[in-house]
Amino acid sequence: MIEFEEVSKSFWTGTQRKVILDRASFRVELGRSLGILAPNGTGKTTLVNMMAGLEQPDEGTITRRSRISFPLGFMGGVMNKHTATENARYIARLYHLDPDYVEAFCRWLCGIAEYFDMPVGTYSQGMRARFSIALMLAIEFDIYLIDEGMPATTDVEFNRRAGAILRQRLENGTIVVVSHQAQTLEKFCRQAAVLRNGQLIMFDTLQEAKRLYDYETQG
Repeated sequence: MIEFEEVSKSFWTGTQRKVILDRASFRVELGRSLGILAPNGTGKTTLVNMMAGLEQPDEGTITRRSRISFPLGFMGGVMNKHTATENARYIARLYHLDPDYVEAFCRWLCGIAEYFDMPVGTYSQGMRARFSIALMLAIEFDIYLIDEGMPATTDVEFNRRAGAILRQRLENGTIVVVSHQAQTLEKFCRQAAVLRNGQLIMFDTLQEAKRLYDYETQG
């Protein structure tokens, strides 16, 4: 479970204060995957990072009572000067997992051959995306966080393998996905919310959320 209680978050853009959340309260329950609709530039990535604990609120409390993933595609814990092998084993120790298993899993899923033993800083964007996705899928979480703005991979075979594993994980897990397109959420969620004026407005169905979102964005 993830619970936001009276949470506020804003940034100074140089000309004005941009409000992401304004004393917002909501809860993500285990077993109820949630889609969040929000236009580009409204703070989707910041919201996901706060759920993961990567960013702190200005005010309020965020409570986490589950194993929550880092956002899909997040590379903040990966050291560019180290190889994928070294990074995978380091992440494994952070999560108290078998380093041999995590390394072998990532090596198999990435499918980047000898590049797995080269510094991550030498990777192309696609290779980095494959490695970061593999790291997330190597660890079983209760709640998986997906931000549409994260880097993607165009490798068809990798996407097939990773997609199959993600579907297996979601049989017993919960997903939170943020997007500016309702079609993206349809693949994962029945329950949805709209990020609007600093509040996350929850709905029982995606269709209800979509009606408000379309009204707000299309006038």
